[in-house]
Amino acid sequence: MILMVVEIINFLILIICVLVGVAFVTL
Repeated sequence: MILMVVEIINFLILIICVLVGVAFVTL
């Protein structure tokens, strides 16, 4: 259960990093 939560958090962090990177390149 805890490992599942950790994987979800890591996935969300990865998505945020990608969105920030795309926004930075766009701006």
